[in-house]
Order: sequence, then structure tokens, then C-alpha cells
Amino acid sequence: MKPKEILVFGASGQIGRNLIRKLTKNNYKVIAVTRNIHHKGYILKTQANPGYLEVIELDKLTEDKIRELFNSCSICINLIGILYEKNKNQFHKIHSILPNILSKLAKEKKIEQLIHISALGIEHAVDSKYARSKLDGENNVRKNFKNSVILKPSIVYGVDDNFTTNFMTLLGRLPLFPLYYKGKTKFMPIHCSDLTDIIHHVISKNIYSKIIECVGPEIITFKEIIEKLLILINKKRILIPMPLPIAELSAKFFELMPNPLLTRDQLRILKYDNIPSGKYKTNSDIGLPSTRYFDDEVKKYCYMWREGGQFSTEKYQIEKKQDNSTT
Repeated sequence: MKPKEILVFGASGQIGRNLIRKLTKNNYKVIAVTRNIHHKGYILKTQANPGYLEVIELDKLTEDKIRELFNSCSICINLIGILYEKNKNQFHKIHSILPNILSKLAKEKKIEQLIHISALGIEHAVDSKYARSKLDGENNVRKNFKNSVILKPSIVYGVDDNFTTNFMTLLGRLPLFPLYYKGKTKFMPIHCSDLTDIIHHVISKNIYSKIIECVGPEIITFKEIIEKLLILINKKRILIPMPLPIAELSAKFFELMPNPLLTRDQLRILKYDNIPSGKYKTNSDIGLPSTRYFDDEVKKYCYMWREGGQFSTEKYQIEKKQDNSTT
């Protein structure tokens, strides 16, 4: 039996690499789209089962160029997203126009499924360009293709994320750490592997026409996340609630960096809790509750930010305990 072909946009990111491993392991053929095959292609090929991955370079995501890719696929997955605008990468173009193109082509080519990754907690963030563009994208997908599934994850974390790793780097360098909105914003972080399990579940169980909020097993405030990371990397830092005017000024400064740690737009989103709305089903409702807890997962890779890095004493104590527990 010929394996189903799945077209994946955003395949070279954290979620995409994990997903490619999972899909090819389960005998799906993946067509991974990347803008720089020489930079990203070799990384992607190391993630997949041999013979189950084709990497295609597409430098411009125009409708005509994308249309050709839909000729052979039965499922399309859109993982593309940006956290800040830079040069030609604008929120409206990436989060609204691209999903509009993909969903129209999905209808035109009559494919089986379109899975679109959006974001949790954006409905009320009307003062954020990021949130508005994400909502536009969701609306375009729902309007154009009735068999679409929209997944709305909370913060996605893992060993190669830009969330826990950035914060641990900052906590290792700064004697003080700012708490925006007093650190009270709530999150339900979901591990990357749990999110890709949900995507595979949606495909394998033929789930259509759904909006699913994807969350981890616990609600954690921003302050609690920082406190947990400090414990894990064995650091002590002073946490200071930062007044909004100063926070906006610091975000404006960060925006001058090539890869800003915080933007004014992200600061606006931080006002709003990142937890299920109650309007839609969650991953638990479809029989796939998240089983990975934040502390347990970050503990597996946080030693790089401890004193001694990969030669950290704590690392080998943890490994020794794990070895003893399995014998």
C-alpha cells in the first residue's frame, strides 16, 4: 500500500523536526518545504526514516509555486509562524495571507486534511499585531476549507526551543530578572513531543473540522516558570516586578537586536492568560492528554546552563539515579 504523502510547511523548526521523525516512523511520506535547502535540508534528512522524506526548496511562498506542491499530497500541515517582524517576514503575510493561500489550494485540489497551527489565548489580545494576524489566519482557514483542523497550543517547549533556553541563558547572566505584569500571567506549557503526538493523532484518527486547544498538564504563572528554571539551573536571582513604562522602554531597546528577546507586541500579549478558553475542545477531550510535566522535561537538558555545563556534577547525579532506577 502506497504511503500517504504529507506536505509540511515550516518543517525545519522545532515542531517540524520532531513531527518528521514521528510521521516517517509511522510510514507516512513527508514532503518538507524549506526556504534554504543547503542550510536546513541536511538537518531535516537526519530526522527521517530513509526513503520517507523529500526536501523541497521554495524561497518565495507564492500561490503559483505552492500550487504545484499540492498535486501529489493528501494532507497539508502548516507550522509556519513568527514571533516578531523582520524585513519581509511580516505578521500579516505569514499568519494571514499564507494560510489563506494554503486553505484555498486545499479546497481546489480536494485534499483530505489541512492542519493549521495557530496559538492559544489570542482572542482577547486585540492590541497585538501578532494575535490579530493569527486570528485572521484561523478565519481564512475555516472559511476556505471545511475539513481543516486548527490546533491552538500554549507555549511549546523542548530541548531546542527559543523559550526555556533563552530564559535560562538570561537567568545565567543577569543578577536581576524583570517580572512583567507582576508575573501573574498563566500558561499551560506543552512539550513539543506532546504537540506532535496530537498532530499524528489527528491524522491517524481522521479527525476533521475541529478547533483544538493544545495544553500541558498544569497551569503555571510566568513567575512560577522563572522560579522553576532558577531551581533547575541552580541559580539565585532577584525577581523584580517591572512597571509597564519601563518594560515598554526595555522592549523597544530589545527590538534593535537581530533576534529580539522581547518586543512591544509580545509585551502586549503577556497581559492575557494563555490557558483554554472553554469554547473549544482540548487535547484531553480527544483522548490525548499531555503527560509531560514542565519540571521533569526541562530537567533533562537544563544542565547546560548549570555551573560546569555538560560536565555539571548535578547532571551525572541525575544520570546515576536514572541508571539505578532502571537496574
